[in-house]
Amino acid sequence: MARAEAGFPHPLYDKVVLQPFFADAAVYYFAPMLAANRAHVVMLFKCGIITRENAAALLRALAQVEALGADGLSYRAGVEDLFFAMENELISLAGAAHGGNLQLARSRNDLGYALTRLALRELLLGALEDLLALRESLRQFASQHLRTLMPGYTHTQPAQPTTLAHYMAGVLAGLARDTARLQFAWATNNQSPLGAAALTGTAFPIDRALSARLLGFNNVMHSTYDSIGASDNLTDVSGALSSLAVNLSRFTQDMLFWATQESGAIHIHSSFLQISSIMPQKRNPVALEHLRARISRMLAQAQGIALQCHNIPFGDTQDIEDEIFTLLFGSLETAQAMLQLYAAVMDTLEVNTQHLRARAAAGFTTVTELADTLVRECELPFRQAHSIVSALVAHAQAEGLSPGDLTAEILRQVAQKRLGLEISLGEPAFQRALDAQAFVDARSLYGGAAPSATAEVLAAQRRQIQADRQWLTDRQDALAAAGQLLQSEIAALLTPA
Repeated sequence: MARAEAGFPHPLYDKVVLQPFFADAAVYYFAPMLAANRAHVVMLFKCGIITRENAAALLRALAQVEALGADGLSYRAGVEDLFFAMENELISLAGAAHGGNLQLARSRNDLGYALTRLALRELLLGALEDLLALRESLRQFASQHLRTLMPGYTHTQPAQPTTLAHYMAGVLAGLARDTARLQFAWATNNQSPLGAAALTGTAFPIDRALSARLLGFNNVMHSTYDSIGASDNLTDVSGALSSLAVNLSRFTQDMLFWATQESGAIHIHSSFLQISSIMPQKRNPVALEHLRARISRMLAQAQGIALQCHNIPFGDTQDIEDEIFTLLFGSLETAQAMLQLYAAVMDTLEVNTQHLRARAAAGFTTVTELADTLVRECELPFRQAHSIVSALVAHAQAEGLSPGDLTAEILRQVAQKRLGLEISLGEPAFQRALDAQAFVDARSLYGGAAPSATAEVLAAQRRQIQADRQWLTDRQDALAAAGQLLQSEIAALLTPA
C-alpha cells in the first residue's frame, strides 16, 4: 500500500478499510510494534549502523509513545495505518535526524509479518493453556467413572457396553492430538522474518539472528522471499482449530443427546440451565447450545483464514492483512472463551450412573460376546456363531423377549430350528456372556473398555498433559527471558559510556 497521494484516501475507503484496520492494529499490534522497534534499534546500534546517541533518542521516544498508549496514536486520514502513526510520533519526539533512521534496513513488509507472528504467539499460548485445562477436567471426570457402564454407539444405535471413562479417554485422545497441532502451529509461527525488508533483504550489515533472539523467536526464516510470502503460519492455525472444532462439536452432539429426558444420562448444573419463558417444567441446556454455536463460529473463522490466504500470489501478503485480522485473532479468542466455558460445564456435570448401567445391556448390546463365547466354548467358526446369535436376537425381538429373558436352552432351540445345528453351552457361560459388566471386564487389552485398561490409558494421558504443560511453561519462560534480554540491552545502551 503506497503512501498517501493527492486525493487519497477516498472517504469511503477511509471508512470501510483504513479506520477499522487502524482500530484492530491498535489492539493487536501496539505492544508488538513497540517490542519490534526496540529490538531493531538495539540491533542497528550493535551492528554499528546507527550511533548510540541516535539509538538512545529512539528508545526514549519509544518509551514516551508507550506511555501515551495506543489511544494516543489516533487515526487521521493520510497517515494510513498504525505504523506511520507511530513513526510520525517518533520523528516528532526524537527529531528528524534520529527518528527518521528507525526504518533503516527494514520494510513494512518484514515488520508487518513479525508483528503478526508476535501477536499470534500470545494467543496461541493462551489457547493451549485453556485446552490443557479442559483436558485435565475431562481426565479427572473420566477417572471418576471407570466403572460407570453405558451403551457405546455406532451408527447412532446402541452397539456394545462400554464405560463412560472409556468414552472420555477416546475424546481425550483427539484433544491431545489437537494440542500437538497447536504446538506445531506455534513452531511454524515463531520464526523471525525480520531482515527480509521488502523482499530481497538489505545491503546494511544487520544481524538477523540478534533481532530474532531479542524478540524470542526460535530462529530466522532462511529465505527472505519466504519471510514476506509465507502464509502457513496462518493456515497451520486454521488447520489446528478446524480439527479442534470438529472433535469438540462431535462430543457436544453426544452431550446434548445425553442431556435429553429420553436419554437421561447426565444432569447439567443449574447454573448452566435456563427455564423456558412459557413452559415451567423445561430446563434448557443453554450452555451446551451456546458451546455448539461458539464451536461453529470458531470453525467458520478458521476456515475463513484458509480462504483468505488461498488465492493470493506468492509474495507480499499484506493485501489481506486488514481483512484477515478478525478471522485470525478472533478464531483464537473464540477458542479460549469456548474452552474455558467447556471446562466449567464439565467440572459441574452430574451423571445418572444407575440409568446408564441399565441401558448398557439394553438392545442386546452384549451379544458380540455371546458369539465369541460360542467360538471359544463350542469351537464354532465365528461367522457361524454370528449367524446363530443373529437368529437368537431375531427370535427374541419377534417374541418380545428382553435380554434378561433369554436362556441357554432358547439358544439351543434357535440354533437347531433355524440353522440345524446342535450346540451345547452351559447356562452359567451363557449368562456371563450376556452380562454387561463381564463384557466390559473382558476387554482388558491396552486401550480396551475394562476399568484396568482404561485406567492405564488415563495414566498415560495424565503424563502427556504434564509433558504438554511443561512444553507451555518452557515457551512462556523463553519469551520472558527474551524480554529480559531486550530490557537489559536497552538499559546498557541508555547508560552513558
